[in-house]
Amino acid sequence: MNTRRKLLLGAGAMATPLVCFAQGQARKLARVGVLSPLTARAAEGVLGALRAGLVELGWVEGRNLHLEVRYAEEKYDRLSTLASDLARSNVDVIVTGATPGALAALKATRTIPIVAVSTGDFVASGLVVSLARPGANLTGVTALGRELSVKRLSLLKETLPAVTQVAVLANPDNPETSAMVSDLRAAARSLKISLQLLEARTLAEIEKAFGAMTDLQVGAVLLLTDLTFYGHRALIVDFALKRSLAAMFPFEEMATNGGLMYYGASLIEMYRHAATYVDKILKGARPAELPVEQPTRFELVVNVRTAKRLGLTIPPEIMVQATRVIQ
Repeated sequence: MNTRRKLLLGAGAMATPLVCFAQGQARKLARVGVLSPLTARAAEGVLGALRAGLVELGWVEGRNLHLEVRYAEEKYDRLSTLASDLARSNVDVIVTGATPGALAALKATRTIPIVAVSTGDFVASGLVVSLARPGANLTGVTALGRELSVKRLSLLKETLPAVTQVAVLANPDNPETSAMVSDLRAAARSLKISLQLLEARTLAEIEKAFGAMTDLQVGAVLLLTDLTFYGHRALIVDFALKRSLAAMFPFEEMATNGGLMYYGASLIEMYRHAATYVDKILKGARPAELPVEQPTRFELVVNVRTAKRLGLTIPPEIMVQATRVIQ
């Protein structure tokens, strides 16, 4: 079995969905709402993974499934309106990404089942009572981004032992940001690193932040997990390379497309796995009784080609830990 397909717990078996119909009536389409914080173009990969997961389970658009997709265009303040719109359209289940999307969906409805895909802390964010028994109308997949941010900083220091100043790029509109920054500051003290926090919500602000990194003369940059950054992933990698910055990224595509390093769980696989929740809910399962799942495997991707471009030598200790090396 492909190791990437083992990434998440409970990778649902193939099944043909059963929808109850009155005898002689036309086949009913299951209606799944999708609330995306991204633009349509930026969301292609993750929504493609969701669709692929649904097809594997027998749910095919136009045959027994209809997707109602709403895009917030990377503006978190639009999520509440879009979530309310989906709730009014009376979809059977809502799939949403990131903590802001999950909070907006939960505010819009306490009856329609919600499947959230987020790297945030579901319990601390108030999305569920516990991971084992969510307790309401929301469940899903989480990669626990707070813990991963600290691990990324530690790996960055291990890769660049001499680094003393690290820029942290964060979106202040993300409700997870404050907690992640607090954890990073505590970890930075023990690692003898000074953190320079730079905030950005838009592409223009992201580019401005990278310009500031040059003025601050930081030795590396760490991105916090945020779907706005995912939406601009190609440009962010380019910004880092043009400024010869060693960077640790929260999304795999950033390392495979030229960034120095990535550590985490695949967002694509998380969305693909979300399809198993949709399948169970459409067959009658209650979100309150479907445990929130976490990845069982995390990947460290090291781009040696980029390291050479930056004049860096990746320590053997990091190469041994790497699950994928790009030559």
